[in-house]
Amino acid sequence: MGTRIRRAGKLTLLPALGVAAVLASSVPAGASSHREAPLISQDPVADNTDVYAFVSPDKQDSVTLMANFIPFEEPAGGPNFYRFGDDVLYRLNVDNNGDAVPDITYDFRFTTATRNGNTFLTNTGPVTSPTDPDQNVIQTYSVTRTEGGHAQTWTQNLATVPANVGPVSNPNYAAMAAQGVHTIGTGKVFAGQRDDPFFADTGSIFDLGQLRPFQSAFKPKPRAGQAGRDGLGGFNVNSIALQVAKSDLANDHRSVASSTASNAVIGVWSTTYRRATTTLSAGRSTGSGGWVQVSRLGSPLVNEVVIPLKDKDKWNGSVPANDGQFASYVLHPELAGLITGLYGVPTPTTDRTDLAAIFLTGIPGLNQPASVTASEQLRLNMGVKPTAKPNPLGVLAGDNAGFPNGRRLADDVTDIELRAVAGGTPFTPDFNVSPNNDLGDGVNHNDKPFLTVFPYAATPWQGYQNRHGTPGSKTVPTLAP
Repeated sequence: MGTRIRRAGKLTLLPALGVAAVLASSVPAGASSHREAPLISQDPVADNTDVYAFVSPDKQDSVTLMANFIPFEEPAGGPNFYRFGDDVLYRLNVDNNGDAVPDITYDFRFTTATRNGNTFLTNTGPVTSPTDPDQNVIQTYSVTRTEGGHAQTWTQNLATVPANVGPVSNPNYAAMAAQGVHTIGTGKVFAGQRDDPFFADTGSIFDLGQLRPFQSAFKPKPRAGQAGRDGLGGFNVNSIALQVAKSDLANDHRSVASSTASNAVIGVWSTTYRRATTTLSAGRSTGSGGWVQVSRLGSPLVNEVVIPLKDKDKWNGSVPANDGQFASYVLHPELAGLITGLYGVPTPTTDRTDLAAIFLTGIPGLNQPASVTASEQLRLNMGVKPTAKPNPLGVLAGDNAGFPNGRRLADDVTDIELRAVAGGTPFTPDFNVSPNNDLGDGVNHNDKPFLTVFPYAATPWQGYQNRHGTPGSKTVPTLAP
């Protein structure tokens, strides 16, 4: 038997697809989920940009969950540098039995305080720790874990790692940020600024789907063979990262013995919430009423390039259990046809049950739960061990520890999905020819090397010297003594 999904008021039976069949297709690329929907693009503090879930390479009895927020943080964006919203509820969701309902949630709430309001400076001297007295604007947070209706406050008043202002304000930012890694429960937690780990040529992709290494049908024709340009390069994000024991996430709270164990697969997504009512007065904003979901993200690119404009905001407010209402967009993706038109790559545009497997049910034999309700999640098989030398093309290159089995920071989801949608893989030999199996945006790695220890994301770019600043006049004025 196959897996049932609800489509247009009726049940459609998905065939029991294998890994190869699923990888034969996906969706065209975008900038993950930075500014992916009209409403949330106007609310960056609550905007999920990326979600990651992977077995921790240096602590393999644990899983690392990461959610990033506030897209395109300019490092020099002072004097009020980026921070989490005190009026936003940030949540990591885990479904460990495949029923499309979160079984475990981790809630993060932030509180900001100003020590000295009689200065415009966010820090009044060099900052060497997250709680340094010279850190004038300080943000703390709490973490609450909920399972089976029982909420437990794991920790309170942890200091958030502040923005990387510059070498005078932060003489050793990496060492200071390392002090922001806290032990919590069975693992670790981190909240603060990081380099944006996502990489893609957003400038080219959003110019009507152009890929610099290739020449499309549009005129004027861009010169083919150009190197890609990382549109996220030099920008930062605010990250929430959590490292927890696999047994804490498993449906039976036991260790995960192997990739075929009944407790091995989890689904992960991130959501943000705001109060239903916002009251504005002079110099003040107050929220009241119940929490309303304003952003949602699991697998990359779904809301950005699968869901059409009229339903993007609706998607951000929806829950996985109701994803049947969006199934037609997955089964008949608009952008599959656009890729064919742009690059002459034959691509199936209807009845994409393979897409339903990768985004809604998980891949049979890899990361599909034994009993699954179709819903969009980032599904991870915790029993698959980390690869000694990870391949950024993940499962497509035979590395089952990578995307779409969870998502590691270095996974090149853009190229994976471009090549898959074109059929340029060994699993679809009729289409596994150039240019189908060469498609990519020309950006194959992040602009900074990742850390080898938690929280893994690279040190953020500093405001004083960053990739977006341009040299000014070399004339140096003489200052009076």
